[in-house]
Amino acid sequence: MAETGTDPPLLSVEGLHSYYGRAHILSGVSLSVARGEVVVLLGRNGAGKTTTLKCIMGLVRPAEGRIRFQDEDIAGAAPYAVCRAGLAYVPEDRRIFTELTVMENLEVGRQKPRAGAPEWTPDRLFALFPNLAEMRNRLGGRMSGGEQQMLTIARSLMGNPSAILLDEPSEGLAPVIVEQMAQTVRELKAEGLTVILSEQNLHFANHVSDRAYIIEKGQIRYEGTMAALAADEDVRAAYLTV
Repeated sequence: MAETGTDPPLLSVEGLHSYYGRAHILSGVSLSVARGEVVVLLGRNGAGKTTTLKCIMGLVRPAEGRIRFQDEDIAGAAPYAVCRAGLAYVPEDRRIFTELTVMENLEVGRQKPRAGAPEWTPDRLFALFPNLAEMRNRLGGRMSGGEQQMLTIARSLMGNPSAILLDEPSEGLAPVIVEQMAQTVRELKAEGLTVILSEQNLHFANHVSDRAYIIEKGQIRYEGTMAALAADEDVRAAYLTV
């Protein structure tokens, strides 16, 4: 269950600005995520979804703004420091170690158990991802795209994070794998893990998320529950249709 009431958010972003060269990519992005929530950042290609996640993770240094995670200021921190603070990141391009086996990839991500966060072991992850259990000695480069996506998430979970950032988790996957991915996100939420994802697939987002932010041209244009978004055809037409 997500925390409510006066509990401080697990993650808060305030007035985030970011540039690539002279291009102003994010213009005052603000959002918050409660502990145990699944929150989706929706928007078209190039809207700023991935840049927002990369700024949170320390992969892109923000020009302005505050980022607080578990009441710790992480704005501008190095990615390894953000990871050690309990935040995991699954990039869109997966970045598994293709010359390592499934088990070896998992060991790369191993960190000590973390207070207040689910504790993951290879056996628990194989229960979550049965496909991986059948190929624990297979090289990462000999796996399908969907299998690699599962492995990337599993490797991130080996760090026992309090929250995980998923960048376009359904992108390029077959429909049956997308459904498996949706079930995985629901199971992570049931474990108490906080999930922040960027997505273009509104159907997928509807099946896993509690709340949505819509970003357009580097600015947050909408915030609300998934039920409210589903009922607002004008907002969907303005910001989510191609």
